[in-house]
Amino acid sequence: MKLVLLGINHKTAPVEVRERLAIPASRLADATRTLAHQPGVREGMILSTCNRVELVTAQEGDDSVSADLLTFLHQYFALPPSLVEPHLYEYREREAVRHLFRVASSLDSMVVGEPQILGQVKAAYTAAREVGAVQHELEGLLQRTFAVAKKVRHETQIGATSVSIASVAVELAQKIFGSLQGKTVLLVGAGKMSELSARHLMQQGVAQVLVANRTYERAVEMATHFGGRAVPFENIYTHAAAADIVITSTGSPEPIFRAEHGRQFLQARKNRPMFFIDIAVPRDVAPEMNKLEGIFLYDIDDLQSVAATNMAERSKEAQAAENIVLREVDRFQLRMQSLDAVQTVVALQQSAEQMRAAEMLRVRSKLAGLTEEQNAAVEALTRGLMKKFLHAPLSAVKQAAQEGDTEALRTLRKGFHLEDEGRGE
Repeated sequence: MKLVLLGINHKTAPVEVRERLAIPASRLADATRTLAHQPGVREGMILSTCNRVELVTAQEGDDSVSADLLTFLHQYFALPPSLVEPHLYEYREREAVRHLFRVASSLDSMVVGEPQILGQVKAAYTAAREVGAVQHELEGLLQRTFAVAKKVRHETQIGATSVSIASVAVELAQKIFGSLQGKTVLLVGAGKMSELSARHLMQQGVAQVLVANRTYERAVEMATHFGGRAVPFENIYTHAAAADIVITSTGSPEPIFRAEHGRQFLQARKNRPMFFIDIAVPRDVAPEMNKLEGIFLYDIDDLQSVAATNMAERSKEAQAAENIVLREVDRFQLRMQSLDAVQTVVALQQSAEQMRAAEMLRVRSKLAGLTEEQNAAVEALTRGLMKKFLHAPLSAVKQAAQEGDTEALRTLRKGFHLEDEGRGE
């Protein structure tokens, strides 16, 4: 079995590519099930957030596995290879473990230290487990991943001043206006991102928060919690004109705000400027809105510059966290190598004993005249021979485990036809 991780993120792909691969929560189970049924894939999990889509897989020991993952991406999303492949990265074995540990610890996030990513990894794990796509191979890896992320959070200050994408959006609004005092904000979408945005906005003294959501009851709930006002989703275009800032984060597959809406807003506002912060993937605001004079649009990639400032402030804590991750990768690799060695030793001993017992059974009729004492001597002789025969390969297994030589372990299992048995399957 090989661990292979294939993906794209905010560092390798622009939002217009990421939004084409984004998987809504309602489709995550189906996508994960489809991934797990790809040729060569034994177990799989899909992590899909606004900043990344990653396939984490345990696969057969065949170097052609990457092609299977690419086929999945092309077929499931109906995208041409030329659109996706230039933005992909691939990690295997140790590097895949390190990458997953870094992602869950928020070291690979746009805003280093943000707390949401661990919950998103856990949600991806839960979805994969429910459809049977995560079993013992990925189970052990993911449980260790959660433990490492918790260790990083507890042993460093990386999260002490952490900010989410939502808070970065609010910080950007502050830079635009200088102050948010007296401003009106419309939140479109009442999910976690909008809730976080509202919390930060209230702290900055906005005059009014309007909340629109497809489920009106949810909008009322959030608006009440923050002392704002809920508006029916079908009336957002009417209310948007009254907002100085629109922060939108919905799961809509198509843009909600287009250029014609922007022109209407500007006319109603008598050309007073208006700012859109689009933190949705796929995007809620059509890019051409940014061409209208008086409307300023920032999508999730535009938040990168603000996040870079936070990176500089947290570099020391991030380095401490990176050191923890590296140590934990080493520990995980040693544990897996030891487990491989133990499983291989047991499988080799069992295989040898089965061969010895079969041979004894085959010649049993020829030994019918032996006394009980003589039978015991033959048993002892055959066991002794097998023990001596196994001494060299068992020593090689233990040495390979101590030296971290996974290729030698794999060769030994293959040479003794233990590929399945040596993995406990």
